[in-house]
Amino acid sequence: MAGVSIEVFRNCMLIASIATILWACGGEQNAASEKEAARMETIADLGALPLTVADPEDNPSTPEKVALGRLLFFDPVLSGNRDVACATCHQPEFNYAEFLETSIGVNGVGRGQARRFVDPNDIPFVKRNSQSVLNTAFNGLRNGEEYDPASAPMFWDVRAKGLEQQALEPIKTLEEMRGNGYHENGILDEVVTRLSHIPEYRKLFSMAFPKDQSPVSQLNLARAIAAYERTLIATNTRFDQYMRGDSNALSTGEKEGMNAFLVTGCAKCHSGPMFSDFKLHTLGVPDTENRKESDSGADAKYAFRTPSLRNLRFTGPYMHSGKFATLDQVLMFYEDIAGGKLLNPHVKEGQVDPLATHMDVNFKDISRIVEFLNTLNDDSFDKSIPESVPSGLPVMGR
Repeated sequence: MAGVSIEVFRNCMLIASIATILWACGGEQNAASEKEAARMETIADLGALPLTVADPEDNPSTPEKVALGRLLFFDPVLSGNRDVACATCHQPEFNYAEFLETSIGVNGVGRGQARRFVDPNDIPFVKRNSQSVLNTAFNGLRNGEEYDPASAPMFWDVRAKGLEQQALEPIKTLEEMRGNGYHENGILDEVVTRLSHIPEYRKLFSMAFPKDQSPVSQLNLARAIAAYERTLIATNTRFDQYMRGDSNALSTGEKEGMNAFLVTGCAKCHSGPMFSDFKLHTLGVPDTENRKESDSGADAKYAFRTPSLRNLRFTGPYMHSGKFATLDQVLMFYEDIAGGKLLNPHVKEGQVDPLATHMDVNFKDISRIVEFLNTLNDDSFDKSIPESVPSGLPVMGR
């Protein structure tokens, strides 16, 4: 009996020791979470953009690549029906985004709010709001972290890494550029065949990739478009000027707005030079009514990547579904979240990211924060459009 009692005692002591360790670890984790939630971001958590862009090692920029990529970006020859180009949904006048809730790609006609589907139509709206291509050369850039352009997160659900991988995805997507006439696995071969049959493109690909025996290829198509997109940058906002040492670049009201941006918790996700942590967050943004099905985002958790806040003046409507027409509406949405209000019936209270529910956005702060966000606008980016493209098709599509 004594032996049994000693063994039981030892087991109890072991269990108690393990429980103590687990409590300590859990306590440390909870303390760390509370510390992060309580931490007040400062201006040091933001940052100015670099003045130059970094290229991937396997795709250094050259004038020839950029010139080729520019023509490809505006040429509808890349689409299945030859009716839509990259620039159809990423228009220079709209900061290389588009002023629609969600875009009309294949089988569409017109520009901006006048764009519509052609009858008869069996093509759905594009699934999500068209993100700006401007400054995507800096996607993934974070303070104090090594930057790798080849692994930069792309799209609302981060399904692609780097501009080279991103460039080909719209071509393969049914409603964006592919259409019904080609299978997802065959459209890129078809596009390369078309390009190789156009003498001017054969010449331009040879000039851009002189060491390749077969320069017209899927890989070089992606490299050329990516090289062009890396020239689309806006790095001289008044906020950038302020962060580089010009204390007069921001007004007193704008500085107050920046402080409100930090105090309310906006910078917990919108931080770094791009004002994005590039992570996935579940917020419960309402779905667009342009699609029948609900958009469950990455991993079916209704999580979407934090968008950049740069050049917002030109990129509305906002959020992945394009449901908010103004920045005031976006900030009021965050006020609703903090108040426990859910606007997407598919997202439950426990799913919403705590970083959003613990924000402290009040109506009185909204105008000041918007005033600060307007200092992130820079209208000096390249908006030029080619007069013609080698395919002879309408520039930017129908």
